[in-house]
Amino acid sequence: MAEFIVMPKMGLTMTKGLLTNWRKKEGDTVNKGDILFDVETDKITNKIEAKTSGVLRKILVDKDTVNILVPVAIIGTADEDISELLEQEAGTVEKAAPQKEEAQKQEAAPAQERKPGERVKISPRAKKTADELNVDFNLVTGTGPGGAITEDDIRKFAERHKTKVSPMAAVVAGQLGVDTDNIEKDTRIMKADVVKYKLDENLAKYADPQEYRLPMSNMRKIIAERMLESVQTSPSVSFNIRVDTTGMKQLREELKDTFKVSYTDILVKIVSQVLLEYPMLNSTIDGDEIITRNYVNMGVAVALPAGLLVPVVRYSNVKGLKDISKEIKDLGERAKTNNLMPDELSGGTFTISNLGMFGIESFTPIINQPEVAILGVNAINKEPVIINDEVVVKPMMNLSLTADHRVVDGAVAAEFLAKLKEYIEKPGLLLL
Repeated sequence: MAEFIVMPKMGLTMTKGLLTNWRKKEGDTVNKGDILFDVETDKITNKIEAKTSGVLRKILVDKDTVNILVPVAIIGTADEDISELLEQEAGTVEKAAPQKEEAQKQEAAPAQERKPGERVKISPRAKKTADELNVDFNLVTGTGPGGAITEDDIRKFAERHKTKVSPMAAVVAGQLGVDTDNIEKDTRIMKADVVKYKLDENLAKYADPQEYRLPMSNMRKIIAERMLESVQTSPSVSFNIRVDTTGMKQLREELKDTFKVSYTDILVKIVSQVLLEYPMLNSTIDGDEIITRNYVNMGVAVALPAGLLVPVVRYSNVKGLKDISKEIKDLGERAKTNNLMPDELSGGTFTISNLGMFGIESFTPIINQPEVAILGVNAINKEPVIINDEVVVKPMMNLSLTADHRVVDGAVAAEFLAKLKEYIEKPGLLLL
């Protein structure tokens, strides 16, 4: 029996998906488990499998954004009557009102260029105005009916060309082949203006400037929407603190023979613990209420050529450093191969974004909505510091915190960073 193939719901937060590619064409035989089409959702691409076998009778949506559970195709047997399903699908589609073409007809006609030798259409009043203003109406483009020159056309032309040209500028313009009408200047055009215009013109020819338009990918559209939403939603304040990473470096050295961990792994573990002491930084705003939590779902930003993904380490506050490290590596690898599930990109309560590997020393990360704070991690550099009145070289790092001031006051953010600094410089405190 013929049935609809619908846009599937993949994950609790999915409301729509972008159908980007059909793997089958109309008339193809489909077996259960075959890949039918590709869908981009929340910055990742998913391969959609057939739930039943049959023949792909009709593709209803080629490449477009579709709400979940909306029909995109019909599958059935080769000779089955699918007219009832087609009528049912057509009844759910809103037809666009045929007003666009009529509106276009009613738009004012643009100014018409005259062909060589064509008679100039000009009203007597416009011709009189041209004589008064010393305007050659043959040079004027008419905007009236049928391209006729109006009085207003004459006056506008005269206004545009009222700037006087100095005698020397006129001579130089003739020698260089410059039309002084193209030089925009409110005061008198001088020789230097003509020369500069010619130099700029030659420079433009030499540079051969070109512009290219690239359509935004679905990932980039989502990133743009969410970043704009974050800036418009959260009154953000940024805080920076410098920390000594000697303790973290020693911890990595001590563990390297057992398993290798990154600075990000260690920071996820430390931040997850500190957040429990400062629940406002791990909260969410819902209307007039603030939702706090006794757990942490840590988002870890992953940079990809096409954009940014933030997979989530769930309940990171109760996981050991080894498990956190393994999970971050797994999520990062699957993010790069487009094998993350939508649910692995949702539900975060706080985010860490590490740009230290690029040598960045300070930045202002944008909050990942609906979270209220994000921590930027910067490069570790050896720097001289004063300890007990002596200059010592230490591996120092900046941490950049952005917080939503609706929930997080400056004093709370400062206390959070101070506690974070204490744990980073003495990671052994995690064992207490």
